[in-house]
Amino acid sequence: MAVELIGYRYSVYLRIARVVLEEKSVAFTHVEVDPFAGVPDWYLGLHPFGRVPVLRHGAFTIHETAAIARYVDAAFGGESLVPLEARAAGRMQQVIGIVDSYGYRPMVRQVFAHAVFRPREGAAGAPEEIDAGLEASARVLAALEGLAGDAWLVGERVSLADLHLGPMMAYFTAAPQGAAMLAGYPKLSAWWGRMRARPAMVASDPGLP
Repeated sequence: MAVELIGYRYSVYLRIARVVLEEKSVAFTHVEVDPFAGVPDWYLGLHPFGRVPVLRHGAFTIHETAAIARYVDAAFGGESLVPLEARAAGRMQQVIGIVDSYGYRPMVRQVFAHAVFRPREGAAGAPEEIDAGLEASARVLAALEGLAGDAWLVGERVSLADLHLGPMMAYFTAAPQGAAMLAGYPKLSAWWGRMRARPAMVASDPGLP
């Protein structure tokens, strides 16, 4: 059955789904839908809230990035990306929850968007947004530093927690201010050095406009 990943190529959440697909060696096609340019009616039939991404696997359609990641991990072969031990699995979900609830907005929508993305598109970034984003990001990084394992975020193997944070960290550290802040967190800095070099991260890199 064919696999389609539908969404905006610069979306951090589309990249999360793509990294999971790459880690599981799943062949897929990407269908571009830019929600900032207007969501077509056919897409609203797949995702009633008009967000990205959506995954189609044959006749099966699923949205919400964390759900897509869990589905891909369960539906396809290869090493599981979910720890078997209960505490490790719980920690994985905790990290994903922190990243979604407290990390995405300051790291991506404030620091990256205003320091990198908007200037590259010819629009002015707002320094106050960058400053507010950095302040909030420091709290997120401190929490993740306290939870991170010595190799990966949860134990000795890559999990969905790593794949969820990786694309956000890529955007955050694309801003010089974000890269400088990360240097103050040794576990996360070492983790990011390993994570950014993974073939799935390299293959999923959308570049910048």
